[in-house]
Amino acid sequence: MSLREIVVVDYGMGNLRSVKQALLHVAPANTRISVSENPTQITNADAVVFPGQGAAKACMNALNNIEGLRESVLTAAQQKPFLGICMGMQVLMSHSAENGGVPCLDLFKGDVLAFADQLNWNPAHKIPQMGWNQITQTLQHPLWHNIENKSRFYFVHSYFVKPSDNGITAGSTEFGLNYTSAIAQGKVFAIQAHPEKSADAGLQLLRNFCAWNGQL
Repeated sequence: MSLREIVVVDYGMGNLRSVKQALLHVAPANTRISVSENPTQITNADAVVFPGQGAAKACMNALNNIEGLRESVLTAAQQKPFLGICMGMQVLMSHSAENGGVPCLDLFKGDVLAFADQLNWNPAHKIPQMGWNQITQTLQHPLWHNIENKSRFYFVHSYFVKPSDNGITAGSTEFGLNYTSAIAQGKVFAIQAHPEKSADAGLQLLRNFCAWNGQL
C-alpha cells in the first residue's frame, strides 16, 4: 500500500497542532501528516489542509511574504483534495472587509463581510460567534458522509463568507442571519467551523477528507 501524504499549510496563522493531531487520529495507516510552509512539499502532497485563525490582513501578508507559498496553495486547490478551515476558507474569496479591506486569493468570487455591518443583522447575537452551532447541508458532498444534517460544529468568527455564486454553498448556518458556512467546488471543500474542535462530527469530516480522492 503506497504512502499518501497530507500537508497542513503552515503560514503562522493556524491552530496547527490541533489540526495535525485530529488528522492523525482519523487518518488511515498509510497516511503521513506533515506540517509545512515549503511550497514544493505542498505542491507534491497528495492532499492539502489550509487552516487559519486571526485577521485576514495578517493571513494574506504571511501568504504573500513566504516565497512561492501563495502560488503553491492556489495550485494545490486546483489540482488535489483541498480542505480550507476558518480563515483558510475566508481568504479563498476575492475580498475581505476586515482590516479596512483586504484583497484575498480570489479562488472563488465573493466577499467576506462583518456580521455587525449587515442591515438584517440581529444585534441580540453576541459577536464573535463563539461556540456550537448547526450546519444545514445544502449540497451533497463526500465530506458530509456519515454526518447527520444539522449536526453541530464549533465556530469562532466575526466575519462570514458571501459567495457570488450560491451554487458553491455546501452548508449554511443561522447566527443573526443565514450565512454560508461551507463551500465546495471541484477539489475544494472549505468550512467556517473548526472540525478539529467539533467532536464526532468534526472528526468524521476529517476522516472523510483523508479518504477523499477529490471526485464528487
